Amino acid sequence: MTRPFDSYRPPVEPRKKRKRKDPGRMGGGKDSMVGTFRFESYYGKPVVKAPPWEAPIPIYLALGGLAGGSSLLAVGALATGRKKLLRNTRIAAIGAGAIGSLALVADLGRPERFLNMFRVFKLSSPMSIGSWILGAFSACAGLGVLGEVDDLLGRKIPLPKFVRKLIHKVAGPATVGAGVFGAPLAMYTSVLLGDTSVPTWNAAKERLPFVFVSSGAMAASGMAMLTTPVEEAKPARILGITGAACDLLAMQAMEKRMDPVAAEPLHEGDPGALLKWSELAAITGAVATLVAGRWRLPAAAAGASMVAASVLTRFGIFGAGIESVKNPRYTILPQKRRLAERRACGEVGNSITTAG
Repeated sequence: MTRPFDSYRPPVEPRKKRKRKDPGRMGGGKDSMVGTFRFESYYGKPVVKAPPWEAPIPIYLALGGLAGGSSLLAVGALATGRKKLLRNTRIAAIGAGAIGSLALVADLGRPERFLNMFRVFKLSSPMSIGSWILGAFSACAGLGVLGEVDDLLGRKIPLPKFVRKLIHKVAGPATVGAGVFGAPLAMYTSVLLGDTSVPTWNAAKERLPFVFVSSGAMAASGMAMLTTPVEEAKPARILGITGAACDLLAMQAMEKRMDPVAAEPLHEGDPGALLKWSELAAITGAVATLVAGRWRLPAAAAGASMVAASVLTRFGIFGAGIESVKNPRYTILPQKRRLAERRACGEVGNSITTAG
Protein backbone atom coordinates (compact mmCIF):
# COMPACT_ATOMS: atom_id res chain seq x y z
CA MET A 1 0.00 0.00 0.00
CA THR A 2 1.44 3.35 -1.05
CA ARG A 3 1.74 5.95 1.63
CA PRO A 4 1.04 9.62 0.78
CA PHE A 5 4.49 10.77 1.81
CA ASP A 6 6.22 8.27 -0.54
CA SER A 7 5.44 10.45 -3.57
CA TYR A 8 6.91 13.51 -1.95
CA ARG A 9 10.10 14.85 -3.54
CA PRO A 10 11.97 17.73 -1.98
CA PRO A 11 12.33 20.77 -4.25
CA VAL A 12 15.64 20.98 -6.16
CA GLU A 13 17.26 24.33 -6.10
CA PRO A 14 18.59 25.51 -9.48
CA ARG A 15 22.36 25.44 -9.76
CA LYS A 16 24.01 28.81 -9.83
CA LYS A 17 25.97 29.48 -12.97
CA ARG A 18 29.57 30.25 -12.25
CA LYS A 19 30.77 33.53 -13.66
CA ARG A 20 34.28 34.25 -14.81
CA LYS A 21 35.57 37.72 -15.27
CA ASP A 22 38.09 36.65 -17.87
CA PRO A 23 37.18 33.82 -20.32
CA GLY A 24 40.87 33.26 -20.99
CA ARG A 25 41.50 32.32 -17.37
CA MET A 26 40.80 28.77 -16.27
CA GLY A 27 40.69 27.10 -12.84
CA GLY A 28 41.31 28.98 -9.62
CA GLY A 29 38.78 30.05 -7.01
CA LYS A 30 38.83 30.42 -3.25
CA ASP A 31 38.41 26.73 -2.43
CA SER A 32 39.79 25.30 -5.68
CA MET A 33 42.77 22.97 -5.70
CA VAL A 34 43.57 23.99 -9.29
CA GLY A 35 45.53 27.18 -9.77
CA THR A 36 44.35 29.88 -12.12
CA PHE A 37 46.05 29.74 -15.49
CA ARG A 38 45.76 31.13 -19.00
CA PHE A 39 45.47 29.07 -22.13
CA GLU A 40 48.81 29.73 -23.79
CA SER A 41 49.79 26.31 -25.10
CA TYR A 42 48.62 22.75 -25.59
CA TYR A 43 50.29 20.66 -22.89
CA GLY A 44 53.23 23.02 -22.92
CA LYS A 45 53.50 23.11 -26.71
CA PRO A 46 52.17 25.56 -29.35
CA VAL A 47 48.86 24.63 -30.95
CA VAL A 48 50.51 24.70 -34.41
CA LYS A 49 53.99 23.34 -34.97
CA ALA A 50 56.38 25.88 -36.42
CA PRO A 51 58.15 24.92 -39.66
CA PRO A 52 61.80 23.94 -39.14
CA TRP A 53 63.06 26.82 -41.27
CA GLU A 54 65.87 29.08 -40.13
CA ALA A 55 67.64 32.22 -41.36
CA PRO A 56 68.69 30.85 -44.81
CA ILE A 57 65.04 30.49 -45.88
CA PRO A 58 64.10 34.22 -45.91
CA ILE A 59 67.38 34.80 -47.77
CA TYR A 60 66.22 32.25 -50.34
CA LEU A 61 62.81 33.95 -50.53
CA ALA A 62 64.41 37.34 -51.24
CA LEU A 63 66.92 36.04 -53.81
CA GLY A 64 64.27 33.97 -55.59
CA GLY A 65 62.29 37.13 -56.26
CA LEU A 66 65.39 38.96 -57.51
CA ALA A 67 66.41 36.07 -59.77
CA GLY A 68 62.94 35.62 -61.27
CA GLY A 69 62.40 39.32 -61.87
CA SER A 70 65.85 39.76 -63.41
CA SER A 71 65.23 36.96 -65.89
CA LEU A 72 62.02 38.64 -67.07
CA LEU A 73 63.81 41.96 -67.41
CA ALA A 74 66.54 40.19 -69.41
CA VAL A 75 63.95 39.01 -71.93
CA GLY A 76 62.84 42.62 -72.41
CA ALA A 77 66.45 43.76 -72.83
CA LEU A 78 67.04 41.00 -75.39
CA ALA A 79 63.96 42.05 -77.37
CA THR A 80 64.91 45.75 -77.40
CA GLY A 81 68.64 45.30 -78.07
CA ARG A 82 69.92 46.82 -74.82
CA LYS A 83 73.20 44.94 -74.49
CA LYS A 84 74.39 46.32 -71.15
CA LEU A 85 71.01 45.82 -69.52
CA LEU A 86 70.89 42.30 -70.95
CA ARG A 87 74.34 41.47 -69.58
CA ASN A 88 73.62 42.84 -66.11
CA THR A 89 70.21 41.19 -65.76
CA ARG A 90 71.57 37.85 -66.95
CA ILE A 91 74.33 38.01 -64.34
CA ALA A 92 71.90 39.12 -61.63
CA ALA A 93 69.52 36.26 -62.47
CA ILE A 94 72.09 33.47 -62.30
CA GLY A 95 73.94 35.04 -59.36
CA ALA A 96 70.83 35.42 -57.22
CA GLY A 97 69.63 31.96 -58.24
CA ALA A 98 72.96 30.34 -57.34
CA ILE A 99 73.29 32.06 -53.95
CA GLY A 100 69.65 31.32 -53.18
CA SER A 101 70.22 27.64 -53.96
CA LEU A 102 73.17 27.60 -51.58
CA ALA A 103 70.98 29.16 -48.88
CA LEU A 104 68.37 26.44 -49.45
CA VAL A 105 71.01 23.72 -49.22
CA ALA A 106 72.36 25.31 -46.04
CA ASP A 107 68.93 25.12 -44.45
CA LEU A 108 68.48 21.51 -45.51
CA GLY A 109 71.77 20.64 -43.85
CA ARG A 110 73.13 18.23 -46.46
CA PRO A 111 73.43 18.76 -50.24
CA GLU A 112 71.97 15.33 -51.03
CA ARG A 113 68.66 16.39 -49.50
CA PHE A 114 68.35 18.99 -52.23
CA LEU A 115 69.10 16.39 -54.90
CA ASN A 116 66.48 14.06 -53.40
CA MET A 117 63.80 16.62 -54.27
CA PHE A 118 64.26 15.69 -57.94
CA ARG A 119 63.48 12.03 -57.41
CA VAL A 120 59.76 12.61 -57.93
CA PHE A 121 57.44 15.22 -59.44
CA LYS A 122 54.20 15.80 -57.50
CA LEU A 123 51.65 18.32 -58.72
CA SER A 124 50.10 18.33 -55.26
CA SER A 125 53.34 19.45 -53.60
CA PRO A 126 54.46 23.10 -53.93
CA MET A 127 57.90 22.04 -52.68
CA SER A 128 58.27 19.45 -55.45
CA ILE A 129 57.06 21.80 -58.18
CA GLY A 130 59.27 24.59 -56.84
CA SER A 131 62.34 22.36 -56.89
CA TRP A 132 61.82 21.54 -60.54
CA ILE A 133 61.15 25.20 -61.37
CA LEU A 134 64.41 26.16 -59.66
CA GLY A 135 66.30 23.43 -61.50
CA ALA A 136 64.93 24.38 -64.93
CA PHE A 137 65.50 28.07 -64.28
CA SER A 138 69.10 27.50 -63.19
CA ALA A 139 69.87 25.46 -66.29
CA CYS A 140 68.45 28.09 -68.66
CA ALA A 141 69.96 31.05 -66.83
CA GLY A 142 73.35 29.30 -66.71
CA LEU A 143 73.36 28.68 -70.47
CA GLY A 144 72.23 32.24 -71.09
CA VAL A 145 75.08 33.78 -69.14
CA LEU A 146 77.91 31.66 -70.61
CA GLY A 147 78.18 33.91 -73.65
CA GLU A 148 78.37 37.00 -71.43
CA VAL A 149 81.18 35.46 -69.37
CA ASP A 150 83.05 34.57 -72.53
CA ASP A 151 82.74 38.16 -73.79
CA LEU A 152 83.76 39.66 -70.44
CA LEU A 153 86.94 37.56 -70.52
CA GLY A 154 87.75 38.72 -74.04
CA ARG A 155 86.92 35.32 -75.51
CA LYS A 156 90.24 34.05 -74.20
CA ILE A 157 88.81 30.85 -72.73
CA PRO A 158 90.42 27.96 -74.64
CA LEU A 159 87.30 26.59 -76.30
CA PRO A 160 86.86 24.90 -79.67
CA LYS A 161 85.30 27.20 -82.24
CA PHE A 162 82.12 25.17 -82.58
CA VAL A 163 81.64 25.18 -78.78
CA ARG A 164 82.04 28.97 -78.58
CA LYS A 165 79.69 29.40 -81.51
CA LEU A 166 77.14 27.09 -79.90
CA ILE A 167 77.35 28.95 -76.56
CA HIS A 168 76.55 32.28 -78.17
CA LYS A 169 73.87 30.77 -80.39
CA VAL A 170 71.87 29.20 -77.54
CA ALA A 171 72.22 32.23 -75.23
CA GLY A 172 69.13 33.96 -76.63
CA PRO A 173 66.73 30.98 -76.44
CA ALA A 174 68.13 30.09 -73.01
CA THR A 175 67.43 33.64 -71.77
CA VAL A 176 63.82 33.33 -72.96
CA GLY A 177 63.58 29.96 -71.21
CA ALA A 178 64.86 31.50 -67.98
CA GLY A 179 62.21 34.19 -68.31
CA VAL A 180 59.51 31.55 -68.69
CA PHE A 181 60.55 29.92 -65.42
CA GLY A 182 61.40 33.23 -63.76
CA ALA A 183 57.82 34.28 -63.04
CA PRO A 184 56.87 31.06 -61.19
CA LEU A 185 60.24 31.13 -59.41
CA ALA A 186 59.42 34.55 -57.96
CA MET A 187 55.94 33.38 -56.92
CA TYR A 188 56.02 29.70 -55.93
CA THR A 189 57.49 30.34 -52.48
CA SER A 190 54.36 32.32 -51.58
CA VAL A 191 52.25 29.27 -52.45
CA LEU A 192 54.59 27.16 -50.34
CA LEU A 193 54.11 29.44 -47.32
CA GLY A 194 50.35 29.64 -47.76
CA ASP A 195 50.08 25.85 -47.98
CA THR A 196 51.29 25.48 -44.38
CA SER A 197 49.16 25.64 -41.21
CA VAL A 198 51.02 28.75 -40.00
CA PRO A 199 48.12 31.14 -39.16
CA THR A 200 49.37 34.36 -40.77
CA TRP A 201 50.72 32.70 -43.92
CA ASN A 202 47.62 30.58 -44.40
CA ALA A 203 45.32 33.57 -43.93
CA ALA A 204 47.29 35.49 -46.60
CA LYS A 205 47.49 32.68 -49.16
CA GLU A 206 45.00 34.18 -51.64
CA ARG A 207 46.85 37.48 -52.08
CA LEU A 208 50.42 36.61 -51.07
CA PRO A 209 51.48 35.56 -54.62
CA PHE A 210 50.67 39.07 -55.89
CA VAL A 211 52.88 40.55 -53.16
CA PHE A 212 55.77 38.26 -54.03
CA VAL A 213 55.55 38.90 -57.79
CA SER A 214 55.43 42.67 -57.24
CA SER A 215 58.34 42.68 -54.80
CA GLY A 216 60.37 40.47 -57.16
CA ALA A 217 59.83 42.91 -60.03
CA MET A 218 60.81 45.78 -57.74
CA ALA A 219 64.02 44.03 -56.64
CA ALA A 220 65.08 43.17 -60.20
CA SER A 221 64.43 46.72 -61.39
CA GLY A 222 66.36 48.18 -58.49
CA MET A 223 69.35 45.94 -59.15
CA ALA A 224 69.31 46.87 -62.84
CA MET A 225 69.21 50.57 -61.97
CA LEU A 226 72.18 50.05 -59.68
CA THR A 227 74.31 48.34 -62.31
CA THR A 228 73.18 49.79 -65.64
CA PRO A 229 73.74 53.23 -67.20
CA VAL A 230 70.60 55.35 -67.26
CA GLU A 231 70.64 55.39 -71.08
CA GLU A 232 69.70 51.71 -71.15
CA ALA A 233 67.80 51.46 -67.86
CA LYS A 234 64.46 52.95 -68.96
CA PRO A 235 62.63 49.57 -68.90
CA ALA A 236 63.98 48.99 -65.40
CA ARG A 237 62.71 52.38 -64.23
CA ILE A 238 59.25 51.74 -65.63
CA LEU A 239 59.08 48.25 -64.14
CA GLY A 240 60.44 49.51 -60.81
CA ILE A 241 57.77 52.20 -60.41
CA THR A 242 55.08 49.73 -61.46
CA GLY A 243 56.40 47.04 -59.12
CA ALA A 244 56.56 49.40 -56.15
CA ALA A 245 52.99 50.61 -56.72
CA CYS A 246 51.70 47.06 -57.15
CA ASP A 247 53.58 45.92 -54.06
CA LEU A 248 51.96 48.58 -51.88
CA LEU A 249 48.49 47.89 -53.29
CA ALA A 250 48.92 44.12 -53.02
CA MET A 251 49.92 44.38 -49.35
CA GLN A 252 46.83 46.46 -48.59
CA ALA A 253 44.56 44.05 -50.48
CA MET A 254 46.13 41.07 -48.73
CA GLU A 255 45.57 42.48 -45.25
CA LYS A 256 41.95 43.42 -46.02
CA ARG A 257 41.30 39.84 -47.13
CA MET A 258 42.94 38.32 -44.04
CA ASP A 259 41.31 37.61 -40.71
CA PRO A 260 42.08 40.70 -38.58
CA VAL A 261 43.52 38.60 -35.75
CA ALA A 262 45.79 36.60 -38.11
CA ALA A 263 47.00 39.88 -39.62
CA GLU A 264 48.15 41.31 -36.29
CA PRO A 265 51.73 39.87 -36.49
CA LEU A 266 52.24 41.92 -39.66
CA HIS A 267 52.09 45.07 -37.52
CA GLU A 268 53.77 43.98 -34.30
CA GLY A 269 57.32 43.41 -33.11
CA ASP A 270 60.28 43.05 -35.46
CA PRO A 271 58.21 41.79 -38.45
CA GLY A 272 55.94 44.82 -38.18
CA ALA A 273 58.94 47.15 -38.09
CA LEU A 274 60.48 45.45 -41.15
CA LEU A 275 57.25 45.82 -43.13
CA LYS A 276 56.92 49.49 -42.16
CA TRP A 277 60.47 50.15 -43.35
CA SER A 278 59.71 48.18 -46.51
CA GLU A 279 56.73 50.40 -47.28
CA LEU A 280 58.80 53.53 -46.71
CA ALA A 281 61.66 52.21 -48.89
CA ALA A 282 59.26 51.30 -51.72
CA ILE A 283 57.66 54.75 -51.71
CA THR A 284 61.06 56.46 -51.53
CA GLY A 285 62.48 54.39 -54.39
CA ALA A 286 59.46 54.93 -56.64
CA VAL A 287 59.32 58.70 -56.04
CA ALA A 288 63.09 59.09 -56.51
CA THR A 289 62.94 57.10 -59.75
CA LEU A 290 60.07 59.19 -61.05
CA VAL A 291 61.68 62.51 -60.15
CA ALA A 292 65.41 61.94 -60.68
CA GLY A 293 65.75 58.52 -62.31
CA ARG A 294 67.49 59.91 -65.38
CA TRP A 295 70.60 60.87 -63.40
CA ARG A 296 73.09 58.17 -62.47
CA LEU A 297 73.57 58.70 -58.72
CA PRO A 298 69.88 59.32 -57.88
CA ALA A 299 68.94 56.34 -60.02
CA ALA A 300 71.40 54.11 -58.17
CA ALA A 301 70.11 55.31 -54.80
CA ALA A 302 66.52 54.71 -55.90
CA GLY A 303 67.47 51.24 -57.11
CA ALA A 304 69.10 50.39 -53.79
CA SER A 305 65.95 51.54 -51.99
CA MET A 306 63.81 49.25 -54.13
CA VAL A 307 66.05 46.24 -53.52
CA ALA A 308 65.93 46.95 -49.79
CA ALA A 309 62.13 47.24 -49.90
CA SER A 310 61.79 43.83 -51.54
CA VAL A 311 64.16 42.15 -49.09
CA LEU A 312 62.41 43.72 -46.09
CA THR A 313 59.02 42.58 -47.40
CA ARG A 314 60.11 38.95 -47.64
CA PHE A 315 61.84 38.97 -44.25
CA GLY A 316 58.87 40.72 -42.61
CA ILE A 317 56.30 38.28 -43.95
CA PHE A 318 58.48 35.32 -43.00
CA GLY A 319 58.98 36.65 -39.47
CA ALA A 320 55.28 37.43 -39.03
CA GLY A 321 54.40 33.84 -39.81
CA ILE A 322 56.92 32.47 -37.33
CA GLU A 323 55.59 34.80 -34.62
CA SER A 324 51.98 33.78 -35.30
CA VAL A 325 52.79 30.17 -34.41
CA LYS A 326 53.98 31.09 -30.93
CA ASN A 327 50.62 32.43 -29.68
CA PRO A 328 47.52 30.13 -29.77
CA ARG A 329 45.36 33.24 -30.14
CA TYR A 330 46.22 33.50 -33.83
CA THR A 331 45.07 29.92 -34.43
CA ILE A 332 42.01 29.60 -32.20
CA LEU A 333 40.21 32.95 -32.61
CA PRO A 334 40.08 32.81 -36.45
CA GLN A 335 38.81 29.23 -36.19
CA LYS A 336 36.02 30.30 -33.84
CA ARG A 337 35.08 33.15 -36.15
CA ARG A 338 34.87 30.86 -39.18
CA LEU A 339 32.74 28.38 -37.23
CA ALA A 340 30.37 31.16 -36.12
CA GLU A 341 30.04 32.37 -39.72
CA ARG A 342 29.16 28.88 -40.94
CA ARG A 343 26.62 28.42 -38.19
CA ALA A 344 25.08 31.77 -39.04
CA CYS A 345 24.65 30.52 -42.60
CA GLY A 346 22.92 27.37 -41.34
CA GLU A 347 25.85 24.97 -41.63
CA VAL A 348 25.48 23.00 -38.41
CA GLY A 349 26.24 19.51 -39.64
CA ASN A 350 29.89 19.58 -38.56
CA SER A 351 32.26 21.42 -36.27
CA ILE A 352 35.27 21.64 -38.57
CA THR A 353 36.97 24.92 -37.89
CA THR A 354 40.24 24.69 -39.79
CA ALA A 355 38.93 25.20 -43.31
CA GLY A 356 39.49 28.66 -44.76
